[in-house]
Amino acid sequence: LGAVAIAGALEKANVPASLVEYVIMGQVLSAGAGQMPARQAAVAGGIGWDVPSLTINKMCLSGIDAIALADQLIRAGEFDVVVAGGQESMTRAPHLLMNSRSGYKYGDVTVLDHMAYDGLHDVFTDQPMGALTEQRNDVDQFTRAEQDEFAASSHQKAARAWKDGVFADEVVPVKIPQRKGDALE
Repeated sequence: LGAVAIAGALEKANVPASLVEYVIMGQVLSAGAGQMPARQAAVAGGIGWDVPSLTINKMCLSGIDAIALADQLIRAGEFDVVVAGGQESMTRAPHLLMNSRSGYKYGDVTVLDHMAYDGLHDVFTDQPMGALTEQRNDVDQFTRAEQDEFAASSHQKAARAWKDGVFADEVVPVKIPQRKGDALE
């Protein structure tokens, strides 16, 4: 997905891939994605092998931090053209068999969900992110009705903006090959 976004962004901005000097991509769930997901996306998106790349994992801020770092590098005069963004495929997050390299003996073995373990579980409090959100809600005292109203309003605004083409310059269609027939878009 990162490659599709990179190629689409370069095309929409009318910037040749040969001008790109650095690539920074945020990705939280990198287990099972192979080495250097940012480089994989860059090369598959048409950027040369000689262009350095960096993958950032800063949880939900990974993509925005990639963009902020790109901005800093450009402002500092290090580079003129930097591709930056975020990429993720939560459906491809594997399950983890921790400590398996030491070997297991008799008894049950725990398999961890990479998405939950590395993406949705706070290592400092040993709690799911949803539980932390609920604790914050208790402090702020938003009622369920207020939360539902805000969520519905947000969804309606997003749907209206999508229908009105507000995101047209920011969205690149993704073609999904089918076993039979044309690809879905």
